[in-house]
Amino acid sequence: MEQNQTNQGRGATPKDFFFWLGALVTLGASVYAFIDIVFACINYAYPNALAYGDYTSYASGMAYSMAVLIVMLPVFLVLMRFIRKDIIRDPSRMETWVRRWALFFILFAAAVTFITDLIVLLYTFLSGEELSIRFALKVLVVLLVSGGGFLHFLADLRGYWKDNMQKASLVGYAVIVVALFAIGTSFYIVGTPATQRAIRFDQSRVSDLQTIQWQIVSYYQAHRVLPKDLAQLTDSISGFVSPKDPETQASYIYTPGERYSFNLCATFSRASLDDSRYEYGKGGVSVPTPIIDGITETGRNIDSWAHPEGDYCFERVIDPERYPPFENRVPTKI
Repeated sequence: MEQNQTNQGRGATPKDFFFWLGALVTLGASVYAFIDIVFACINYAYPNALAYGDYTSYASGMAYSMAVLIVMLPVFLVLMRFIRKDIIRDPSRMETWVRRWALFFILFAAAVTFITDLIVLLYTFLSGEELSIRFALKVLVVLLVSGGGFLHFLADLRGYWKDNMQKASLVGYAVIVVALFAIGTSFYIVGTPATQRAIRFDQSRVSDLQTIQWQIVSYYQAHRVLPKDLAQLTDSISGFVSPKDPETQASYIYTPGERYSFNLCATFSRASLDDSRYEYGKGGVSVPTPIIDGITETGRNIDSWAHPEGDYCFERVIDPERYPPFENRVPTKI
């Protein structure tokens, strides 16, 4: 009779199965998100000149990882708390097959994660894409996360945390503190949601001005003169209508100059992300710098759509040799 009760106690209930399944899913998502956030922070502190993309390309990735970590980590900690409370009430829950399979799977996954990430990091290091300090920091992160997780759940498999519940609680608090630090650092890098919204509005403004600029160039090529205002760019056949500011719905300011020059103006919420490349005069008016093939006389590459915060005008001059009127083009010989 006693043997039957013991066997019955070791049988996994649907509650055990779904609690451990939930713990596995939320643990995996939390670890992935945490490592992704820390790697992005390292890339921000030690940027890789060979990497493609810019601030906005990984800021969105960090925002997603932050959301995953904020949601998944608390769920994982709550599930593990329920699981351990069940074990305290019924010690036979220690021997359920689902618990042992879950713990062995976590140990296996931790080992595979460490080995795989180490191979990838070592490959990028040997191929010359990683600096030594950035490589060392990433290896250290993978070692601490995967190694710490392996040792923690190995101790859990041996029943250590059941006998030391206070220490288990301290580990949980420590994990929360580390996660909060990572999330706080991410907010420092990518900014608050309001900051991200302002950046996206500015990106939309720049995209609109680029579209208007090419419409002005096309108009010049077709008519040999610059349009008097943006209304002249309206085309019922192509369906083009000059876009407006996405936030205020105000029209962008276009001012034709002498012959081939014109200005496009907008009001920006924030300054460009890398202001060190650009020079501004008083009152937010740009100070033109001699440019040859996109390089200033000081030898620095420039971004022609850089802008400060507030009202700013982009000065443009059409090169008639690069953008000749349509009737002056010489047919290409085949």
